[in-house]
Amino acid sequence: MAVDTGRIEAAVAELLAAIGEDPARPGLEATPRRVAESYADLFAGVGVDPLERLGETVAAGPETGELVLLRDVAFRSMCEHHLLPFFGHAALAYVPSDRAVGLGRLASVVETLSSRPQLQERLTEQIAETLEAGLAPRGVLVVLDARQGCLAARGARQGESSIVTIASRGELSDPAARAEVMALLGRGHG
Repeated sequence: MAVDTGRIEAAVAELLAAIGEDPARPGLEATPRRVAESYADLFAGVGVDPLERLGETVAAGPETGELVLLRDVAFRSMCEHHLLPFFGHAALAYVPSDRAVGLGRLASVVETLSSRPQLQERLTEQIAETLEAGLAPRGVLVVLDARQGCLAARGARQGESSIVTIASRGELSDPAARAEVMALLGRGHG
């Protein structure tokens, strides 16, 4: 589904007028178009099936090892409550069963699901569900660490706070296995 940029432009012009601004004044005249262009990018994942992002999987064998861990996947999303951005990093771990996938495909799942109006908690679960459905692994662990624009810019105004959410499935739901992956996530980080 393509974003209707014309409707966004009209809505932004109306929003500017509603806060007492003149949408035609110098400095604001191009704002509706700019916002529409940015929303087309920010919400490009609406209506896109994240399973398609996994593409074709390959047969996994002993050479895949016990655990596949991709960390520091940068993402951005928009909080569906206030339409303010949140930014962070994702870590995705899975224990292959009989299928594996290229690591760039994992990052693409994060990009697709984060490019929608979201809640961080739901985003974490959706990533785990997609990996589970697309790879049928023995275990999945997803950790998101993000700074929320709504927490920073309004209300409590805690701009330096970050929120960590975790979703686990299968073998990686076991507390010992999950702790082992969490320890790996902390290695090499200052």
